Amino acid sequence: MSSRRRGQIYVALAAVAWSTAGVLQRQLTLDTQTQVFGRAVFAGAALLAWVAVAERGRVARAFRSVSLPGVAVALCVATASACFIAALNHTSVARVLFILAVSPVLAALLARVTLGEPITPRTAGAMALALLGVALLLGDPGEGSLAGDGLASVVALSFAVMIVITRWRRHVSMAPAICLSQVILVLLFAPFASPAEIGGDDLVWLAALGIGQIGLGFALLTVGARLIPAAQVGLITLLEVVLGPLWVWLALDERPSTLTLAGGAVVITAIVIQTRAGGHGPDPRILHG
Repeated sequence: MSSRRRGQIYVALAAVAWSTAGVLQRQLTLDTQTQVFGRAVFAGAALLAWVAVAERGRVARAFRSVSLPGVAVALCVATASACFIAALNHTSVARVLFILAVSPVLAALLARVTLGEPITPRTAGAMALALLGVALLLGDPGEGSLAGDGLASVVALSFAVMIVITRWRRHVSMAPAICLSQVILVLLFAPFASPAEIGGDDLVWLAALGIGQIGLGFALLTVGARLIPAAQVGLITLLEVVLGPLWVWLALDERPSTLTLAGGAVVITAIVIQTRAGGHGPDPRILHG
């Protein structure tokens, strides 16, 4: 098998891992604070193990290399991770993922303002199309809620800021930075969580979220992204947005409305146009959700 094909498979499997967030979260019976805390504990442990493997045991040196931009990335990931779980508790999986998909468009706007990067006519058209898709999504208030949509928007904005930071400082070591983000979440949510209530099935689902959805997804992405072009990575990872709503539809009969599906399709089309145009797509090292 060629290295290109292996890269495509690894990235596709990463997207599949990410897409399980909604269906796994729906199994939990814990409050939001405990969900965020428990997921972060397992994710932090999994990512620490990955740092040890990737850095050949030089874990301390890896974390010392996390510069100020790396800390900023960690804060963005921590914000996105917490708001992602909270958003899933307030609205449908489809709605959250479709709003999250807009992050590359927001990143292009932020990069124009902060880094002076130009916006081509094709990228501008993709932005307008993405905004139309979001307008369609928000046009069906019966399926969502102000809190859910607001939290999902914070997730998208956090990822957009992270994309801009990594474009500005490409030397940011992502694995230690994302591991640090989970440590931040554990410390912040420990006073408000109820670890004593975690047991039985909830423990299994939290482990699946932290180790499988985040840890395994990130490991697969970092391996696969080295083997194929960044634009191709951006396109393949859109599988997460397609599969996430599908899993909860098939497993839990959580059916998105026609307007939500239409808006999501428009958003995905816009991101495909932007990525194929070589626009400011997601950094291939960035973790979703």
